[in-house]
Amino acid sequence: MSALAIYDHAPIGSLIAWSDGTPQPLEQFTKKLAAWETRNRRGWLIRKQPSRRLDHLNLSASFTLHEADVGVGVFVALRVHRIFSLDSPLRFSVIERPNIGSVRVFDRPGDYRELVHLAPHRQAAEEWLSRHDYPRAVLEEVAADEIGTDTDQGRLA
Repeated sequence: MSALAIYDHAPIGSLIAWSDGTPQPLEQFTKKLAAWETRNRRGWLIRKQPSRRLDHLNLSASFTLHEADVGVGVFVALRVHRIFSLDSPLRFSVIERPNIGSVRVFDRPGDYRELVHLAPHRQAAEEWLSRHDYPRAVLEEVAADEIGTDTDQGRLA
């Protein structure tokens, strides 16, 4: 499906895969394989950002995928995020959707909010939040109506 279909239909907290459509190179071609892997990965949908205007610059709508955490043990030194504009030539697919009734923890309210945790239920979300410092956090339960919009290759099923 297209980046636009992901933006329109995939709920925040979904696991999204992206691909450029090329076949995976053999393992002995390490440079080609590393380049291919940057264009064929997966990540968690943590943000949808509407189009906006900054001074004389128009920024198109986009979405952000959390690809990985880099660190030692429980200490995260670096978070790897990928931002995709809606005109991305890559192909996307929804691998996993958040469960109905699970609770999203956003870092703040509004259009610029970002998912920082997905808990199985409200009590777990509140417990997680008590151990992490997000003073403006917003909790949002995953509703059945947003999970029910399955798409197949960008078309509503």
